Amino acid sequence: MTKDWRDDLSLKLEDFVGTFVVKGAKATDVYDAIQNELDRLRVAYDRDPDPADDQSDDVVEEPSNDWPASQA
Repeated sequence: MTKDWRDDLSLKLEDFVGTFVVKGAKATDVYDAIQNELDRLRVAYDRDPDPADDQSDDVVEEPSNDWPASQA
């Protein structure tokens, strides 16, 4: 890795986009798709920065005994 992680990221992003361009996609479409995904992830992060720390009644810590295999 270089001293600046952004340089590494830029090179990897160019390679990634280049792969799709070779397959026939427009570079602008690939960059737009990446930006849309980053925006979606940013919104999800803003709503819940650490989903692993969620504690709710919906979290199942262990399986129930209602499964057919447990009735045998």
